[in-house]
Amino acid sequence: MSVSPGNGATQVAPELPVTVGAVNGALRSVSVRTASGNTPVEGVLSADRTQWRSKRAMSPGETYKITAVAVGPGGTKEVTSEFSTLKATKVFAVHKILPNKDITGLTVGIGMPIMLTFDQPITDRVSVERNLMVQASKPVEGAWHWFDDKSVSFRPKQWWPAHTKVKLIAHLAGVRGGPGMYGGQDYVREFEIGRAQISHADTTSHQMTIRRDGNVVRSVPLSAGQGGSWKYYTTNGVHLAMSREDVTTMTSPDAGPGQPGYYSQTVYDTVRISDTGEYVHGAPWSVGSQGNSNVSHGCINISPSNAKWFKETTLIGDPIIVSGSPRQLDPGNGWGHWQEPWQQWLRWSGLRSGFTTEALTAHHEPSTGIPASESKKKVTS
Repeated sequence: MSVSPGNGATQVAPELPVTVGAVNGALRSVSVRTASGNTPVEGVLSADRTQWRSKRAMSPGETYKITAVAVGPGGTKEVTSEFSTLKATKVFAVHKILPNKDITGLTVGIGMPIMLTFDQPITDRVSVERNLMVQASKPVEGAWHWFDDKSVSFRPKQWWPAHTKVKLIAHLAGVRGGPGMYGGQDYVREFEIGRAQISHADTTSHQMTIRRDGNVVRSVPLSAGQGGSWKYYTTNGVHLAMSREDVTTMTSPDAGPGQPGYYSQTVYDTVRISDTGEYVHGAPWSVGSQGNSNVSHGCINISPSNAKWFKETTLIGDPIIVSGSPRQLDPGNGWGHWQEPWQQWLRWSGLRSGFTTEALTAHHEPSTGIPASESKKKVTS
C-alpha cells in the first residue's frame, strides 16, 4: 500500500490531502484520526476501492494516525502510519456572517447576498473560497466575490427563487488563509428566502411601484433627490433594503452645526438602501411634492402612511430599483452587489467562475456558526 504523508512526516501543510492506495488489491477500510482518536477525518473511496482521499484540510499543529487495511492475492495487510501537521503562526476567524438573526432576520428578500467578514486579511483567496459551500432547496448559479481582503460575498446570477431554503457551510478549520495562517473553525448559517418583492422607484415619473410575486400591490407617489449638487441626486440602480428603522436621525454628512448646509432631521418609518444616507422614509413636509417633483437631499420621500406600510412589508434584501437619476450607485456603496454585470462579478472571484449550488437535502448539520452575538461555536466533522 502507498500512504501519503509518509510515516513520521512532520511539518506537513494542513491543506495537503491524505491519500491511501492499494496495489494489486482493494482497500477494505481506511481510518484517519487525530492521535488522541477523538476526531476522525472524512474521506472518499474510489469506486474500485483502490484509492482513498481525505475530503478536507487537517488541523494545524496536530498529530494524525492512519490505519488502512487492504485485501489482495497475498491475503490481508494492515498498515499504520503517523504524521504531524505544521503549527499555525496565526489563526483567522469569521467576524460576521450576514444574514444574521438579529440584524437581518433569517427570512430575507430575493436579492440578499451572503456576506462574510474575516478578522484577518486573507491572501490565499482561492483556498478559502473553495471551502465555502452553498446549498439551496432550489439550486441556483452563483459565485463569491471579494470586495477587499477581509470581505467576501455570494450572490446568485439571477434573483434567489422565492421560498428557497439556503445553507452556508464554511469548512474553514485548517484552511490556509495566508502564509502560516489557518482557519480555526467551521461555520454554518441557515436562512430562507421569502416572497419575491421588487420595488421600482422612477425619479422622473415620481412613482414607486411595488410588485410581489409578479403582481402590483401598491403604487406610491414619491419625491426623490433634488439634484443641483451631485450629492443631492438619489443614486440610480439596484439597491437592497439594508435595515428597517422606526426612527432615524439624519444629519448633513459634510456640514456641522452653524455651517452652511447643516441639517438634522428626525424621520420615521425608514428603510435604508445605501451607506451614503439614502432611505425610503416618511416625509410629511414634502407630501405636496410627492408624485410631481423632486425636493429631497437624496432620499426617497413618501407619505407617512405609505412609509409605515412599506417598512412593515419589506424584508431585508428586497430589491429597490431606482431609475431616472444621472448618478449611479457604486457597487461598494452599501449592498450594491447587483450593480455589477455577472461577468464583472466573476472577475473578483478567487476561483474566477460560478457554480451551481448543491441541493439542500433533508439531512441537516447542526445550525451553528456565529449567532446574533457574533460568538463562535465549533462544528466537528
